[in-house]
Amino acid sequence: MEKDLQIVGFRIGTETYGVRIASVREIVRVPEITSVPSAPDLIEGVINLRGKIIPVMDLRKRFGSAPTQPDKKNRILVVELENKLIGLIVSSASEVLKIPPSEIEAPGSVFADSESNYVTGVGKLKGRLIILLDIARLLRQPEYRKLEEAVEPVAISR
Repeated sequence: MEKDLQIVGFRIGTETYGVRIASVREIVRVPEITSVPSAPDLIEGVINLRGKIIPVMDLRKRFGSAPTQPDKKNRILVVELENKLIGLIVSSASEVLKIPPSEIEAPGSVFADSESNYVTGVGKLKGRLIILLDIARLLRQPEYRKLEEAVEPVAISR
């Protein structure tokens, strides 16, 4: 029997998304963000998280949602990608969800080709639909090259 997929659920607007729990280092409240000159529009700036400088991207802008006003529910998902930490602003981060493999559908033709490369499936859980994302593919777009240049490598501490 296959194990349930463990994901961190988060919201952007009214939609629920999920990423594999293994790719999320931590979830933090949104601190003061320092803007970076001539950064791509999606990049909000950088934060200092316990002495590490981490670039922060607003996923709401990435997905074409209207940027919302800062809210105390907003969170930053700190994800690790190739030994680098990147912060992703989301409307709210909910919980760790367990989705049985039998309740996950392939993205299929619902998503446009440009999107389907980072949407890995749609999970069904208690009447909710959760769009499953591959963070590595989501952050592989050309506009993130500048983002990668601003990121410090992370010492592996596992």
